Amino acid sequence: MSTPIRVAVTGAAGQIGYSLLPRIAAGEMFGKDQPVILQLLEIPVEGPQKAMKGVAMELDDCAFPLLQGIELCDDPKKAFADANWCLLVGSKPRGPGMERADLLRDNGKIFIEQGKAIDEVAADNCRVAVVGNPCNTNVMIAASQAKRLGAERFTAMTRLDQNRAVTQLAQKSGTTVQDVNNLVIFGNHSPTMYADFTNATIGGKKVSDVITDETWLKEEFLPTVGKRGAAIIEARGLSSAASAANALIDHVRALVTVSDTVHSIAVNSEGRYGFAEGVWASMPVRTTGVGEYTVDTSWEHDDFSKEKIAATNAELVGERETVAEMLG
Repeated sequence: MSTPIRVAVTGAAGQIGYSLLPRIAAGEMFGKDQPVILQLLEIPVEGPQKAMKGVAMELDDCAFPLLQGIELCDDPKKAFADANWCLLVGSKPRGPGMERADLLRDNGKIFIEQGKAIDEVAADNCRVAVVGNPCNTNVMIAASQAKRLGAERFTAMTRLDQNRAVTQLAQKSGTTVQDVNNLVIFGNHSPTMYADFTNATIGGKKVSDVITDETWLKEEFLPTVGKRGAAIIEARGLSSAASAANALIDHVRALVTVSDTVHSIAVNSEGRYGFAEGVWASMPVRTTGVGEYTVDTSWEHDDFSKEKIAATNAELVGERETVAEMLG
């Protein structure tokens, strides 16, 4: 076996963590020949710490051959020490009556601390994937604290939106998810995000040639994808967990697998596709090396698409203004 890599996971006792950790230990994220050491972080409160111990006990009881160690932490600097990957899953959920601005500021404090700790103690080749919402702005805050690690090391997950969109198109067209290609999410991981069906294909044909109901595409498909998380909460009384964990597996696996396949990943916009400089926006990404990627800037958009992208960009800019004092 190769040398183990260290994978830090925050919010390890939460529902996403519970679905995610066994799959990492089984080799689904980094490969069936890559041993891992899990460095798990939870808030320093008895309940979450006790629950995390229970999760670790279950991982032990699975006897995963690739799992070379588990470290339980209540301090970010211990959790991120020498980590090759930091998966920032944990974040403060939005409570009753809480405004989005309050949520942004509360989570901003968490991601300031974590960004600083990662930059100080993580491995030189560390990559960071943010899941905790609002993930686009949280990753921007974390990256702003980094002085040693470049902004390109920090990404946020919009793969769940991509997976949701692909499934909706497959079901509507009576095909399979394997038949849907080049479906890219643009913008924020929020209801404003744009699932770009205009550049996607089904069975090698333009989506609009297979699904000819334009009203459905614009007025049903897009809102369904954008509000899917809320629909799941209404249905099961809890937020997405298994599907979020699965999407993070897809997100990281895409970044460690060199391929011509396009993936939806939120990265530093650098002004591409009309996004404001400095916001983290989901765009089409191709992996060029392990943990290295390039943004495909060849996507062309019609006026409808440009309006959608402008709307999600406006939201990202508004979020950045809300947390402006937190950016390093």
